[in-house]
Amino acid sequence: MYEELFKKLFRSAFRSRFKLTPKDIEYINKKGLDTIKLHAEDFIAKRIAPDYIPNDGKQTPMRGHPVFIAQHATAVCCRGCLEKWHHISKNTKLSASEQEYIVSVIMEWIVCQMKYYSS
Repeated sequence: MYEELFKKLFRSAFRSRFKLTPKDIEYINKKGLDTIKLHAEDFIAKRIAPDYIPNDGKQTPMRGHPVFIAQHATAVCCRGCLEKWHHISKNTKLSASEQEYIVSVIMEWIVCQMKYYSS
């Protein structure tokens, strides 16, 4: 679904270094993808969707949850990256459809990682 986007992201030395760890995969398997998606929706709504984020560029931790890893890997970690990589305006509140798009990118990346590491 996001093949072209993922190809571009993979060419970025920074973005391509993000991978799920065995601990992340274990967590996802324990919680289930539906719960991980709920976490992603919550993180995006609270940390990325507002029109003004005082700590933009620093609001997404580099580790601690599979969604955080996916956000950095897919350049949906801050409004600056969203604007650069996804052409979503930086200084406006994200619409419901933009939030859905971001969550779907995150979940697609996670599913791809899960397939890659389970084979």
